[in-house]
Amino acid sequence: MRRFLVLIAILGAAACLPAAAFAGVVAQINLSSQRMHVYVNGKPAYTWKVSTARPGYRTPTGTYKPYSLVRYHRSTIYNGSPMPYSIFFKGGYAIHGSYETKHLGRPASHGCVRLHPSNAARLYALVQRYGKSNTTIRITR
Repeated sequence: MRRFLVLIAILGAAACLPAAAFAGVVAQINLSSQRMHVYVNGKPAYTWKVSTARPGYRTPTGTYKPYSLVRYHRSTIYNGSPMPYSIFFKGGYAIHGSYETKHLGRPASHGCVRLHPSNAARLYALVQRYGKSNTTIRITR
């Protein structure tokens, strides 16, 4: 019985810890502010402007794990548009670099999360370093 109570206490304490306290990468995207906050091992590392879905399109909200990394992808839907440092997280949705940097900070995409190419490269390198299973993408309104 004592072991059971100790186990319950440990599990309860672990459940109270914030998710960002665990090792890995968290990319938190806020659609309202058009900003991405990146945490590494629970500590704030970067804040970047992004562009998400413009009117008539949508960027999915929720919590995801990346399933594919592609260093230099070209869109198969939008005329071969370049998508450097693509981190795919749901269907055809990805976080990726964009050369349309003048639009960062406001909705402009077809649904993907666009970053400045140098910031996309930094995030891509972090995901490679820590692994897809240790990376969380959270998109909120």
